[in-house]
Amino acid sequence: ICLSANGNDNKKFKGDDKMDGAPSRVLHIRKLPGEVTETEVIALGLPFGKVTNILMLKGKNQAFLELATEEAAITMVNYYSAVTPHLRNQPIYIQYSNHKELKTDNTLNQRAQAVLQAVTAVQATNAPISGTTVSESAVTPAQSPVLRIIIDNMYYPVTLDVLHQIFSKFGAVLKIITFTKNNQFQALLQFGDPVNAQQAKQALDGQNIYNACCTLRIDFSKLVNLNVKYNNDKSRDYTRPDLPSGDGQPTLDPAIAAAFAKETSLLAVPGALSPLAIPNAAAAAAAAAAGRVGMPGVAAGGNTVLLVSNLNEEMVTPQSLFTLFGVYGDVQRVKILYNKKDSALIQMADGNQSQLAMSHLNGQKMYGKIIRVTLSKHQTVQLPREGLDDQGLTKDFGNSPLHRFKKPGSKNFQNIFPPSATLHLSNIPPSVAEDDLRTLFANTGGTVKAFKFFQDHKMALLQMSTVEEAIQALIDLHNYNLGESHHLRVSFSKSTI
Repeated sequence: ICLSANGNDNKKFKGDDKMDGAPSRVLHIRKLPGEVTETEVIALGLPFGKVTNILMLKGKNQAFLELATEEAAITMVNYYSAVTPHLRNQPIYIQYSNHKELKTDNTLNQRAQAVLQAVTAVQATNAPISGTTVSESAVTPAQSPVLRIIIDNMYYPVTLDVLHQIFSKFGAVLKIITFTKNNQFQALLQFGDPVNAQQAKQALDGQNIYNACCTLRIDFSKLVNLNVKYNNDKSRDYTRPDLPSGDGQPTLDPAIAAAFAKETSLLAVPGALSPLAIPNAAAAAAAAAAGRVGMPGVAAGGNTVLLVSNLNEEMVTPQSLFTLFGVYGDVQRVKILYNKKDSALIQMADGNQSQLAMSHLNGQKMYGKIIRVTLSKHQTVQLPREGLDDQGLTKDFGNSPLHRFKKPGSKNFQNIFPPSATLHLSNIPPSVAEDDLRTLFANTGGTVKAFKFFQDHKMALLQMSTVEEAIQALIDLHNYNLGESHHLRVSFSKSTI
């Protein structure tokens, strides 16, 4: 059957309304939002396998998507019958098409083909290593669909979304639980099918997520089914978007979560999609890097220099920017622009850190002004020439003792949270009491709402009345000398008191 790409082909679609039609590797997708792109439709199929063709019928809000195998299409239809797929927050409908393959008129379909090639190029780099291992493995008995994953050399945070992103390339991921055990970040991840778990283990065991770090160690779990109680940043059941988030964490709206899981799989495609403007942009940045899993020689790429604008020029100093941005990475240099003092360039240690800082700090309030953080075109921040006084507007922090992430695998990588009203304090000397700390933090100009020491009194949680006040307090008091050679460490906390 020849389909024309201009959508006049009405009579062909009559039979496509049967949900239970015979399986086909061509899927018919209906009720698409008007402005949806080829990229977004392709993204629906990517977690299930290679997408080999696409035909958009713009006027009818429909599309046809062809996958490489019928199995992939069956997995996809089964998955989406349990979890309603959404694009741009609208539910859409997916069913088998009567067509066994798409023969599209390429001249009309050029754009779709170009997008498809770009996406496939990214996927190809992540394909299982070689054909031989797969055929040998086919003889081994079926294993559990649940993998246990340990991450070694965790220099960068690895989120649940990053894991979903990487492992979805091998089949539908149903559930993930993450936890820390023996000071190591671990996860249990359940596929819909043990064969997918087998393929993922073969392809990914021993691979690095980012360049030269975050190494995946993968085994089969003895569990064959995971019981997920909450959907939040630690655990998720993708088949049950209705689960509560537990511990007061606002869950991602399931529609956004689904869109997010889908769309981030394309962030690595040049120009295909910009990272979504959703609260989880940090995860998106990490996922973009995760799209490059197992590609040796790809640096933890991206621009290291940030441009920060709309600063309060009366108040801001290189030191205050160093302290705030230092929460998300090791700030190397800061330059407040001489002829535009409400803007500054900040050079981070690497591209992942600049992404993290950008996604967490853009739109936050510092000294009463909402700051804008974007990637700069500059590759480095230039220091002023020897002997030239630039009024202390440029500072080199390369050798600062205050960098939080110098030690590879440091615990600090697991404690990176968005700015919050609750601060985590550590390194408190025994002589310092709750009242001392309450007074100290109230002096930064905010109100201390709550305070709680941890059992050993070396650490505490302290809650200010707003996020802005907490940002101010962190800038003022991180590394504050409490005496007895104790310098206070201040971080944002994800807990509430």
